[in-house]
Amino acid sequence: MGAEAIQKNVRELRERIAAAAAKAGRRAEEITLIGVSKTHSAEAIREAFAAGLRHFGENRVQEWEGKRAGVEDLPGHWHLIGHLQSNKAARAAKMFHSVDSVDDFALAQRLDRARAEVPGQGTLRVLIEVRVAAEETKSGVEKEQLPELAERICGLAQLELAGVMCIPPFLEDIEKVRPYFAQLRGLKERLETNLVRKLPVLSMGMSQDFEVAIAEGATEVRVGTALFGARETR
Repeated sequence: MGAEAIQKNVRELRERIAAAAAKAGRRAEEITLIGVSKTHSAEAIREAFAAGLRHFGENRVQEWEGKRAGVEDLPGHWHLIGHLQSNKAARAAKMFHSVDSVDDFALAQRLDRARAEVPGQGTLRVLIEVRVAAEETKSGVEKEQLPELAERICGLAQLELAGVMCIPPFLEDIEKVRPYFAQLRGLKERLETNLVRKLPVLSMGMSQDFEVAIAEGATEVRVGTALFGARETR
């Protein structure tokens, strides 16, 4: 996809986010658009950056290692949004600004230890991924285990727990996805009560359903196809 198409997509996505926010009685500034750049080239990321995007999401540590050199001069904010294997945690902690898919304490501990080895970089922002549907292919902590995991992560000095995220089932009827978003919002609100602190981030919604997610309180939406087009084949 060329530069003009990416610029047009960024502009249209901003307009859609603003319209969805207004409809929900919210401000567009409350919502961060994360461009899901997995499988797309460093050049595509550069074009989206030129169009005003600053947050980008990658799925795999090794893929990001392969194209990081092509964008490391850009002052972007790099998110790991895919499932993270524990043996890659140390590398992830040193390359990303945020790991948005933490789902167990052992992984959090590895991230914490690795981040401590990077002087001057500050804490690593993390989100807890919650498994909101009983799908075997989905990662995430079980809802019942979320409070304990959150409390334990808050005790790690190198990590900053900012909120929660989820990937709901892919359903043709977008309204059937809404209950999963509402569920995650409720879990976050109860977690804030338990922790006696605010969690500013509610990361949910993708290309096909981000407007419903915004209506249910999303503060970050992760958009790939509607921004970059179909995934590039390898």
